[in-house]
Amino acid sequence: MAGTEAAESLEGQFLIAMPSMTDSRFEHSVIYLCSHSEQGAMGLVVNQVARHLSLEELLIQLDIVNDEGAIRLPSKVRDMNVHKGGPVEMERGFVLHSDDFMLNQSTLPIDNGICLTATLEILRAIAQGDGPDQAMLALGYAGWAPGQLENEIQANGWLTVPADMDILFDQKTEKKWHRALGLLGIDPAMLFSDAGHA
Repeated sequence: MAGTEAAESLEGQFLIAMPSMTDSRFEHSVIYLCSHSEQGAMGLVVNQVARHLSLEELLIQLDIVNDEGAIRLPSKVRDMNVHKGGPVEMERGFVLHSDDFMLNQSTLPIDNGICLTATLEILRAIAQGDGPDQAMLALGYAGWAPGQLENEIQANGWLTVPADMDILFDQKTEKKWHRALGLLGIDPAMLFSDAGHA
């Protein structure tokens, strides 16, 4: 029985919100599922940017760099978005990143070279230019109680597809929803005209 449950895990997949999504917090969202088991699910929205906060400002707030240090941040770091990872614990930070960077007892490998780290150490490493090659920072997360996500999928709230690193780590968030649907060969216009038959 345990083998069957493992096979059904959606860990490492994208959840793509259907156009009929009634929860405005997740409208047109793409979520990377970090964990999914009979205990529930947890994921990070990867296409909503926290417009009110830059990574530079966040690093200063967390005392990782001072104003002077912020000026010397690598441009790759300065250009990184801070994402709204979801409505739960929005003051808590999570970094999805490539597996070329690992912190003992802090980094959780998820799937296909993608890891999750939720400590200040990874932000320090990123600020110093020693962090992972690819990274995406999110504040907050999306969570589901046992069986809740499965029910939402059955009710046509979400589509699922194996995650794509190019989409996941792309700093341009506007087209991520369309691109994720494209992984399934779906044109968003088809979903609007033929809802419920995707």
